[in-house]
Amino acid sequence: MQPVTEDQIRDSFVNTSAGDAKRLPMPGLHEVVWDEREYLGWHDAKAPQRAYLTVWRDGHPISMVLRAAEHRVRPGISAMCSLCHMPQPGPQVVLFSAPRSGDAGRKGDTVGTYICADLGCSAIIRIAPPAAPMQLPPEEVVQRRISGLRDRVEAFTASVLAV
Repeated sequence: MQPVTEDQIRDSFVNTSAGDAKRLPMPGLHEVVWDEREYLGWHDAKAPQRAYLTVWRDGHPISMVLRAAEHRVRPGISAMCSLCHMPQPGPQVVLFSAPRSGDAGRKGDTVGTYICADLGCSAIIRIAPPAAPMQLPPEEVVQRRISGLRDRVEAFTASVLAV
């Protein structure tokens, strides 16, 4: 992911008003390792069910407001994040919804998907599997995961932007 500034993030929200975007909490951008991210995701410390996602699309950032469902998958059940496609214990995957951009979002139209609760997909996909005979080399597995995550984040962003 390309580096992004607070001002770029605030100006790039597609599913909330400009006034609301100015008041949203920002992540600690000085801590981000940009080369190891496909998107920037963070939670609102004052509103734990609210989260934000910023991606680069067509040369500029797109930011979205997300809301986590109140109920999580119960313990003892496995779940899979729709973005990174990594299986997790159920409580570590949450249904997030995002208002669509434009008139559709103002009318209440939303899109939802299951995402890692901590929005840490970029880190988890980079954990290389152990080398094994008759399987792809670990580096290739990681590269395929990165490519898949980018494609799925792009598809989710497109669904939020769909009119």
